[in-house]
Amino acid sequence: MVKQEVIAKDSRSERGASMVEYALLVALIAVVAIGAVQLLGQNTTAQLNAAAGAIGGN
Repeated sequence: MVKQEVIAKDSRSERGASMVEYALLVALIAVVAIGAVQLLGQNTTAQLNAAAGAIGGN
């Protein structure tokens, strides 16, 4: 009986650890995605401003 309780406790512990790992992975992916979108947005803005200036829009 004690052995089964230890196995059940280890299983719950591993499940909890997996959830934390997945949460950290999702957070890391979100940070990278946000950084990429900001960088691409700045580059796009600069290119559009350059194009507008070239055609006399600004």
